[in-house]
Amino acid sequence: MFSPAIQKLIEERSGSFLIPASKIAFVEESNPLYHAFLILTKVKYAKIPVLNQQSQLVGLVSLAMITDKMLDNDDISVEALSKYQVKDVMQTDFPKVNFTDAELETQLHLLVDNNFIPIVDDDDVFQGMITRREWFKAFNYLAHTFDDHYMVIKKNQILRLEANDE
Repeated sequence: MFSPAIQKLIEERSGSFLIPASKIAFVEESNPLYHAFLILTKVKYAKIPVLNQQSQLVGLVSLAMITDKMLDNDDISVEALSKYQVKDVMQTDFPKVNFTDAELETQLHLLVDNNFIPIVDDDDVFQGMITRREWFKAFNYLAHTFDDHYMVIKKNQILRLEANDE
C-alpha cells in the first residue's frame, strides 16, 4: 500500500499518465503483416496495440513476432508479410486495465514487467496506454517537490520527543 502522502502527490500527476488512443499507433487484427511491419518500422516502438473493427483491444504485435513468422528453414521469406494477417501472430495474453479501476499500485506492479499497460473501457474499447516513461516522470516530480509539500520526521525521533516531554 502506498503512503497516503506519496499517493496524493502522484495522483496530482496521474491524469497525465494516460496517453490517449488518438496519439498511439495501432493496427487492426485483419491487416496484413506487411502493414504492421511498416507501422512498427516507422514508429520505432517495440510493440503496438491490435484492435478489432469495433476499436476493442484484442492483442499486441511486435517486430519480433512478425520476423519470427518470416523465418523459414534458416532463410527469411518476405512472402509471409502478404500471406498472414496480424491476428495470426499477435500476442493475446497480456495485461490490460480498465482506467476507472486502475489503482496506482496495480499500475506500478504491472509496469515492472511491461513497458506499457493498455487501458480499456468497460467494453474493452481501447482508450490509450500508461507507460513506464510517464511513471518515471511522475516519480521525478515527486522526488523534486516532496519537500515543498511535506516535512519528514523519523518515527523514532517523535518517540524521543514525546519521552522528553514527560
